Amino acid sequence: MSTFQALYITENDDKTFTQNIVERKIEDLPAGEVLIKVQYSSLNYKDALSSTGNRGVTRNYPHTPGIDAAGVVEESQSADFQKGDKVLVTGFDLGMNTSGGFGQYISVPAKWVIKLPRGLKAKESMIFGTAGLTAALCIDKLLQNGLTPEKGKVIVTGATGGVGTMAVMILAKLGFHVVGVTGKPEGKEFLLKIGAKEVVSREEVDDKSGRPLLKGIYAGCVDTVGGNMLATILKSMQYNGVVAICGLVNSPELPTSVFPFILRGVSMFGIDSSECDIEWRKKLWKNLAKNWKPTDILSITKTVTLKGLPKEIKKILKGGQIGRVIVRL
Repeated sequence: MSTFQALYITENDDKTFTQNIVERKIEDLPAGEVLIKVQYSSLNYKDALSSTGNRGVTRNYPHTPGIDAAGVVEESQSADFQKGDKVLVTGFDLGMNTSGGFGQYISVPAKWVIKLPRGLKAKESMIFGTAGLTAALCIDKLLQNGLTPEKGKVIVTGATGGVGTMAVMILAKLGFHVVGVTGKPEGKEFLLKIGAKEVVSREEVDDKSGRPLLKGIYAGCVDTVGGNMLATILKSMQYNGVVAICGLVNSPELPTSVFPFILRGVSMFGIDSSECDIEWRKKLWKNLAKNWKPTDILSITKTVTLKGLPKEIKKILKGGQIGRVIVRL
């Protein structure tokens, strides 16, 4: 094929942005060592921002978003990959300033590409996608720093979102007592179904008392929202508790003190999935294909085509997405 379909975001004269499905030429893709025929992608919050003209994500338009892609190698200039290899790409610059997975082909550097691990199908890899990889990075960091199921409860904020959902499912698979936080009325049933033992409202983790410490409840935390919710959880950690942070949907500000860290020995780790080490990625993708893989992963999934993407983009921007939206190319 010399042309392919893609979701294309263009900027209008009045500085608004339009989403259209267009025919693109493969020769117009960026020069890359590996040409991949995309089978599946997934919708992330960053994709929705790119699709609506957010310059903090994508500098130049027109553009095709999609920070995740799984498919088959069509051409390769790298000895590491051969035509027909099943592969996946998440993060790096894909879908940000490089044409992404919302197109039927991508052209990328070989160092971005990972062979699909045995035990994981292309669609399953995109149910995980960047969200699942980010959750896995958070959990792996917590495990490396001593968190075990015997230590106590693990709280997950933004638990019905992409990263939160995957964190709840993986932690439950590993035997942890998971507490999910959600502000959605329909979120409680969903979270209990996917493995959470308890569900609390946002208000229950939004302390405004001004106290430097609260009762120590949690041994671990995966935080996707930041702001005062993260500050409240830090004050609610047990001695030697561990916290992995990966989002700021609530706020980038952190109104806290040093007391949780110096009086309870709490540790907090920042997680970035877009540029993390490729060997760490490979290790975690193998885990996700085997003992970290939830048995009911398909249950949290809605699959759409390119035509269905604009509706789902609006929904995720309004905070209405629950679970994962997969794009079949």
